[in-house]
Amino acid sequence: MATFSETGLLLVITLAKIAVIVVVMLTAIAYLTWLERKVVAHIQARWGPYRVGPHGLLQPLADGIKFILKEDIMPLEADKVIYWLAPFLGFTLAFLSIAVIPFGEGFTIYGHTIKFQITDLNVGLLFIFAVTSLGVYSIALAGWSSNSKYPLLGGLRSSAQMISYELSLGLAVVGVLMIAGTLSLRGIVNGQAGFWHVGGINTFLPHWNIFVQPVGFLVYFMAAIAETNRVPFDLPEGETELVGGFHTEYSSMKFAMFFMAEYANMITVSCLATLLFFGGWHGPTFGPYALRVILPVFWFCLKLFCFLFFYIWTRGTLPRFRYDQLMAFGWKFLLPVGVLNILVTSFVVAWLSSS
Repeated sequence: MATFSETGLLLVITLAKIAVIVVVMLTAIAYLTWLERKVVAHIQARWGPYRVGPHGLLQPLADGIKFILKEDIMPLEADKVIYWLAPFLGFTLAFLSIAVIPFGEGFTIYGHTIKFQITDLNVGLLFIFAVTSLGVYSIALAGWSSNSKYPLLGGLRSSAQMISYELSLGLAVVGVLMIAGTLSLRGIVNGQAGFWHVGGINTFLPHWNIFVQPVGFLVYFMAAIAETNRVPFDLPEGETELVGGFHTEYSSMKFAMFFMAEYANMITVSCLATLLFFGGWHGPTFGPYALRVILPVFWFCLKLFCFLFFYIWTRGTLPRFRYDQLMAFGWKFLLPVGVLNILVTSFVVAWLSSS
């Protein structure tokens, strides 16, 4: 049984982890907006932000100050309590799921092992799906509470979109779970260590799930883009159709909270893709102990950056789907493909376990 001093030390370490992750997340979100504007600008042969600081690097700070100083306007006929609650709910839920994401193995100091993770749940994947599925309530409540036609349509679209794509998102990872045999994110990553062996021969291919679950990964990532309301599935916002969708009537920091939640959700689904299909933090490690601690975090962040860049690249190159196309794609393509992937994976796993 832990003593009082051990419990106090554990509490201090946990609070320190929370503080570090929150600061890193807020900084990452700020500069993800800068990166997105820069990349999309170069795709469209524009400069992007370049006036505020070198290469516009202080633009996120200027944007933050602008949001804080802007007038906070509330529609007269809005449901005030829910109107205020919606952005806070979305922001809180988006950050809550980061608590169970492991970023690396961790390190040992003075006999204490400190993991690069706030808390290690043995059902971490289930926790993330439970929390992220609640995020749609903030969008639906924002659309309804504004008492305006365009936000209401955006909220209804988001609800229908969530029902369509959350099923495919869940089915896409079932194949990985059958292979890993655990809901623990650390367990799934540890199962991807080493290299694939065929007939006793080392292939030097990383033991990543992407090589045995390519269909599951494609279904997961397409459904994840729709779940995070990003182009080409950003119908709940749909500026060309709904002005701004569910957040049309929001301003100042409440408006900023919706976008912070959106970028935090992008980071979460990209982290999950890295953990489930691309070996998490596994990569070449060498050198002294300090370098062997840092390198896994570097590999994780590099893989995460690739997914986030793909998000931005997609926004700069693809047009928005029509809403009927979006729903048909979810129900008539992604869902059947996800079910078929589970059937094939289950037969292969059963055949391998019996042989």
